[in-house]
Amino acid sequence: MSTMIDPATRRVPPRGGFNATVLRIELRRMLRNRRTIIFTLVFPAAMFLAIGGTVDWTVDAGHGNVGAYIMVAMALYGAALTAASGGAMVAMERSVGWSRQLRLTPLSPTVYIIMKALLALVLGAIAIAVVNIVGVIQGRPSMPVGVWIACALLTLLCTLVFAALGVFVGYIVPGENAMQILGPGLALLAFLGNVFIPLTEGSMIYHVAELTPMFGVAEVSRSPLTGDLNWVGVVNTVVWLAIFVAGAAWRMSKDTARV
Repeated sequence: MSTMIDPATRRVPPRGGFNATVLRIELRRMLRNRRTIIFTLVFPAAMFLAIGGTVDWTVDAGHGNVGAYIMVAMALYGAALTAASGGAMVAMERSVGWSRQLRLTPLSPTVYIIMKALLALVLGAIAIAVVNIVGVIQGRPSMPVGVWIACALLTLLCTLVFAALGVFVGYIVPGENAMQILGPGLALLAFLGNVFIPLTEGSMIYHVAELTPMFGVAEVSRSPLTGDLNWVGVVNTVVWLAIFVAGAAWRMSKDTARV
């Protein structure tokens, strides 16, 4: 005979149920997704080579050259795209009922969000590494090693903004529609946010760009290269991160309340 366990006697596991095994399984599952591999390994590097081929790489830009400036921008875009896709996986999990199964376990909602953020950071780190390796092999980007490392680390930190955005959208949009919205949306934000095409400072479109999610992270990511950390960019990054995290937490609480 099976023994019934009194729910009142069940203990909450330490760290809210955080489990390295679950994290490893989730990462392996995401890396087996062909779309994720394309976004992570192929698309950012291809964009770097395509956009970089239309300009003179050797022109000075801050502490480096234009090649370095473009490389940082493409690494940011690739990391944002992969981090958002990692966060948006909650949409697929909700559609197949996996998120409901997880809520029957001791895993706390906060830890679940943290695990999604860690997965997004891993994917973002891979995208950043790929673009930087292509840059090293190509040999055109030029900047001091310390600046190179600082840009990569800040870019990785900034991907948290888009990991939160991915989770937020994943709780709003059903199934595979999440990436169908995030993909074109992030491309548009990159054009508008001073990532793909440098905007003239002080122009009307520049002031509009200052309000978009891509503007702040772009300013922060390449600040070691440009030597200029705009306070507007820092505030922009913090505010958008807070908005996306709050939105994801709000939608998750609504989703959990239905169970």
